[in-house]
Amino acid sequence: MLDLTSKANWKGVSNMKIVAAVMRSSNARFELESVELDAPRADEVLVRIVGAGVCHTDLVAQEGYFPLPMPAVFGHEGAGIVEQVGSAVTKVRPGDRVALTFNSCGQCSCCLAESSPYCKLFTPLNYSGARMDGSKTLRGKDGAISGSFFGQSSFASYSIASERNVVKVLDGVPLEFASVLGCGVQTGAGAVMRSMVCRPRSSLMVLGGGAVGLSAVLGGVVQGCSTIIVVEPLQGRRELALSLGATHVIDPAACDDLSSAARSICPDGVDYVLDTSGRHSVVSAVPRILAARGTFGFVGVPPANERELSLPGTLLQLMRGGFTYRGIIEGDSEPDVFLPQLMELYLAGRFPFDRMIKTYPLAHINEAIADQHRGLCTKVVLLP
Repeated sequence: MLDLTSKANWKGVSNMKIVAAVMRSSNARFELESVELDAPRADEVLVRIVGAGVCHTDLVAQEGYFPLPMPAVFGHEGAGIVEQVGSAVTKVRPGDRVALTFNSCGQCSCCLAESSPYCKLFTPLNYSGARMDGSKTLRGKDGAISGSFFGQSSFASYSIASERNVVKVLDGVPLEFASVLGCGVQTGAGAVMRSMVCRPRSSLMVLGGGAVGLSAVLGGVVQGCSTIIVVEPLQGRRELALSLGATHVIDPAACDDLSSAARSICPDGVDYVLDTSGRHSVVSAVPRILAARGTFGFVGVPPANERELSLPGTLLQLMRGGFTYRGIIEGDSEPDVFLPQLMELYLAGRFPFDRMIKTYPLAHINEAIADQHRGLCTKVVLLP
């Protein structure tokens, strides 16, 4: 059995032995393996992982959705302690507590405009499984392993990240909780707080009550939305949504007409609708739910059988309603700015995202994912 409690074994200046959850083929189970991890290069940071969130994006990656060659190590919501930094790194130093997020180049027009989720190099930096020069940070028993998933691959005891995708964690915020800020939480909260910028006293409907959807609920509370409706089939998540600030919940399985249910709550329609589900059965109702000049934001990756899902509504509906449709990546977050804001809200008691979290040992990753699929937990954090 692999020892997950021992410190990493340095083999020299070029690599170290770590433990990682390796996916050897699409839709397979994760296997805990001893693998080699590179030492950090000049602009890189070595992080000892304390917690790593499991995001829906990891699950679709497991299905082979991304062009990431197998075998691979996923995980893109890591947090931990900086162990070593490259010679050019000035942002953090050994001993710093950090959360890991998506990577970006910092030099393209989107990055310079503080829109790094739309970085022109987002795909190769986050989905290719390698550094930009094609080299891989991980090696296993059969050769190279795809890593650098979202610039980290944090389903492991240690991770190599870029200086750009590490964010210092504020004192008082538990590291295992901070891990989930790097993708799912910033996506949901940012969609409401940064992308759609929901107005005080406005109405918000969230399609899907998973971690992203519930983070949107928390964001809606911060923004001062007077009506927050969550559409979610699982009773436990509907109850959690109400406890986090939702004013109404709807079970789509018990609802013949979602638009009628929405308008029974908001007769003039809903000002903002955020889809986190990617499911046609609920998204198709959006044009009939929106209020005049309403905004529809979408972050949900459609399930495998609905990947060609089209936007709802006709051109005439959109024009007559004055609707705005917004595709949203990572909640339009600038992590160095937004993640500290969320941490400050958490410390002030205004953003209790930790109430969604259930922790599992990294060794139980397959059990944890199965529980999340079954709705037995909302947000998994793996502890190496």
